Formats: sequence, C-alpha cells, structure tokens
Amino acid sequence: MTTFVELLIGGLSTGSVYALIALGFVVIFKATEVVNFAHASLLLAGGYLAARLSGPIGFWPALAAGIAGAATVGALVEFLVIRRYRGGDHSVLAIATIGVDIVLLTEFTRLIGTDVLTLGDPWGDAVLTFGSVTVPQTRIAALAAAALLITAFLLAFRYTSWGVAMRAAAENREAAALMGVRLGRVSLSAWAVAGALAAVAALFLTVFPTPGLERSTSFAAFKAFPAAIIGGLDSTGGALAGGLIVGVTEAMATGYQAELSFLGRGLGDVAPYLVMLLVLLARPAGLFGTRELTRV
Repeated sequence: MTTFVELLIGGLSTGSVYALIALGFVVIFKATEVVNFAHASLLLAGGYLAARLSGPIGFWPALAAGIAGAATVGALVEFLVIRRYRGGDHSVLAIATIGVDIVLLTEFTRLIGTDVLTLGDPWGDAVLTFGSVTVPQTRIAALAAAALLITAFLLAFRYTSWGVAMRAAAENREAAALMGVRLGRVSLSAWAVAGALAAVAALFLTVFPTPGLERSTSFAAFKAFPAAIIGGLDSTGGALAGGLIVGVTEAMATGYQAELSFLGRGLGDVAPYLVMLLVLLARPAGLFGTRELTRV
C-alpha cells in the first residue's frame, strides 16, 4: 500500500507538470488551429536559460529570466514563422513547426553537450514523511505550482478580455476579426503563454529526483502530447485531465514493471500512448474535445 501511495503522489505530481505542457499545446491550437511540434524546444529554451543564470544571479531571478526567455522564443516563432504564412492549410504550419523544433533543439543540444545542468532549486533532495510514505518536497512543490498556474490561467481565460478574445478566435476567427479582435495579438500571446508554461514545466522536470537538465529533457514534451490528445486539443480543462491520466499511468506502469514483465521492458514509456489509442478509439476528439459536425 505504501508503494501504491508513493507512486500515486509521484504520478499526480508528474502529471500536473505534463498538464502545464499540454496546456501550451491547447492554447496554441485554440488560437491558431496549429499543432505546435516545436514545444520541446520552448521547454529546453526556458530550462537552459534558468540553469545557466541560476549561478550568477540566483534561483528565483534565473527562473523568471527562463520563463521570460521561453515566452520570447515562442513569440518570435509566431511572429517570424506562423504569421508569415497566409494560406489556409494549417497542416503546412504544423510541418513548419517541426523544422523550427529541429533547428532550435540542434542548437540547444550543442550548447548543453554532455553536461547535466542544475537549476539550484531551494528544495534540494529534502523529503517529507507521512507515516510510512516518503515524498520528495519537489513533488509537492510541483503539484502546488501547477495547481496555482492552471487555476490562474483558467480564471484569466474565463474572465479577462484576453480570455474573451481567445475564446472568440477559437470559436470563429472570421467573426472575431470582424468584431474587432486582433487575431495577430491573440496568436502572439498564445505562443508566449505556451513558452512560459513550458519553462515552468522544465524546472520541475529537472529537479530531484532527476539529476538535472540534459539533452533528453525535451522528450518530456512528447510525453505531454498524448495528454493533450487524451483531454482534447481544444479543451483547456482536458489538458489538466489528460496530464494527470498520463502521469499516473506512467508512474504505475513503471513502478509495477516487475509484476508486468510479461508485457516487456519499458512499459512506462509506452503506456501513455496505449491509453491515448484506447481513448481515441472511443472518442476521436478526446475526452473533452469538441466534435465537429459537417452537413452533407
């Protein structure tokens, strides 16, 4: 029972971090109808800046700089690549983001090299003990930070003028433009927000019990992609649900790998994608995604 509780807490913590990344996928898709495959490079950009600056200026200023840097990179991608395409085929833009991701990841991989960078976080390897259950403080911090950020985003999305503009653009871009919504500004802000969320996720993906930021840290974005698909690419609440499902599934499959050895090695890496396939078979738009109706 102790193992189950520890795995559940760890899965929820990791899932909340995946939810932050998945929320970035959803925000960009709602604003531009583009699936952003450059999200991994935004995550690595924020983490790299925070890691390099944490020594000279301290953890919290470095984290703020990493968030601002990732938001800037996201905004630049939107301004220099996404906005330049005036066609109507969004699959072309999705392919363009793959090219952007390759270029940026290649550069950050060169900068990081074989190093493992630490962010100098204040939690270190401290743990909390509840009876027989031991949980790293970083897990609790990740849960709290993700809950705070997601709540703040959902409130802003629901009650602010930015959120109204975002929802209007997602519902009908042409009508929103006719009503005075500046679609370029909405798109730019969506990419910036996605980059900022990815930078926060990079922090909690590189703290204890993981060794630090390395080249493979960007793979977490690919683990969060099933979370966005499971919840629904056009559902902000679905990003949260999908992230938690993926996090708990991965933790349980990895923790009980010995009991599930008949399914083969590396089940924890594959399990989220199996869940995604099962969900798509039952609900092609995701658990909370909007089904499109076409008159024929």
